[in-house]
Amino acid sequence: MTQPFDPSALFGGGEGGDNPMAGLLAQAQQMQEQLLSAQNEIAAAEVTGSAGNGLVTVTGNGTGEVTAVTIDPKVVDPDDIETLQDLVLGALADLSTKREALAQEKMGPLAGGLGGGIPGLGQ
Repeated sequence: MTQPFDPSALFGGGEGGDNPMAGLLAQAQQMQEQLLSAQNEIAAAEVTGSAGNGLVTVTGNGTGEVTAVTIDPKVVDPDDIETLQDLVLGALADLSTKREALAQEKMGPLAGGLGGGIPGLGQ
């Protein structure tokens, strides 16, 4: 009769020894908790993009929702709507860039720990 399969034999440990697989699972659970925490921080963050030296600002959160648009009356010219449109687009692009930077700042260190060289799992 053969012995029952003991996964700890593959990873060391076993009878009376430490099971490194348990350590690996605890580490993975800790990373998952850190990832969730970072995602919550990003979602709750307020990010503001601007254009035209602050003449147009767009505020949003880390999940991509735009929550406010502010336009300085100095830039509102009925004969030049194109400039205002360009400023709004510029502020939205700036908001997007800042949101991505925030996500990289919060998630970057965690993504780097997700498999070190495995394609699709960080750096």
